[in-house]
Amino acid sequence: MEHWKLTQAYESDAGQVRWDRFGDAAAPPVVLLHGTPFSSYVWRHVVRALTPRHQVYVWDMPGYGSSEMAPGQDVSLASQGRTFAALLAHWELTEPTVVAHDFGGATALRAMLLHGARYRRLALVDAVALGGWGSPFFRLVQRHAEVFSALPSALHRALVREYVSSATAGGLLPDTLEQLVRPWLGDTGQAGFYRQIAQADQAHTAEIEHRFGEVAIPVLVCWGTEDRWIPAAEGRQLARRFPTASLRLIPQAGHLLQEDAPAELTAALLDFVREG
Repeated sequence: MEHWKLTQAYESDAGQVRWDRFGDAAAPPVVLLHGTPFSSYVWRHVVRALTPRHQVYVWDMPGYGSSEMAPGQDVSLASQGRTFAALLAHWELTEPTVVAHDFGGATALRAMLLHGARYRRLALVDAVALGGWGSPFFRLVQRHAEVFSALPSALHRALVREYVSSATAGGLLPDTLEQLVRPWLGDTGQAGFYRQIAQADQAHTAEIEHRFGEVAIPVLVCWGTEDRWIPAAEGRQLARRFPTASLRLIPQAGHLLQEDAPAELTAALLDFVREG
């Protein structure tokens, strides 16, 4: 799975989505959502652990990874929520377990609360869900996206490498960092990187925050204690907003739990999906 490639395609309203499925098609389904500026590649270790007992779906959101990137593309959280609901219908999944990282959390919540998607269980991993999200760097780039998008390619590459690296507490292996940065390089990737930041809007989480108390399915909130992008205090606050939520804090791990603590995260997720 180190040679990560999504073999299936779905034509969404926001552009072509690349996706794939692993494991026994008759097994209980689990769907994994990535965040920004990442792709489904971050789930490769978790996929390996889940497939013996589950069919696992992964996808790159429009504007990310191997999915379509295009000028004028709508890659906002509003668009991603609609796309995810449509993709679940395309897969004919009625109540999968959903695991969502970073702004994949807001995507999954919007699909459920606004577009009628139904889940069996929901795990939120260092998730964008409450107002005030976005690191200081993220907010700076958002205010000046046009300026940053004009950076020379070498400076842009260095910036993205440092930004992605800052999501971890212990650093990334060189090959892993290269895989995470590669989609954002070249003219198309560079434009896509700043497009997705420019379209980030706090209104898309504010629109659903007041409805978290309506969520009656089991919820797991999983967080790295050393998350510098969204502090663990917000994970604690988020867990309190769901009536059925449990909280799992993973020590010495940053925002990108899949890389900092893959074994601990996988163990937490395996326990969660087995409970039902």
